[in-house]
Amino acid sequence: MYVKTAKLTFRLPYVGSLKEKRHIARSLIEKAKNKFNSSISEVERHDSHGMLVIGLSLVAASEAHGQNCFDEIVRFMDDYIENNGHGELVEVEEW
Repeated sequence: MYVKTAKLTFRLPYVGSLKEKRHIARSLIEKAKNKFNSSISEVERHDSHGMLVIGLSLVAASEAHGQNCFDEIVRFMDDYIENNGHGELVEVEEW
């Protein structure tokens, strides 16, 4: 069994309010959870509309499969934020 956890930090310079940030966060988290069946949640900076910090964890049968799934989730989330013009992924902390 392989367990992977990480914290992803996104900079959202074009988001003007907490309401807009919450909408983006909910949409991103919901889409990623449905697509990848992993645990994802906003974990820090709840009151900052310019930053979004997402916690991610997954369990896989093997390290190779777990790392592949993790890479896909990060790529999906990064693409979602960038392609919708919200901002960029600035840091990934893995454990």
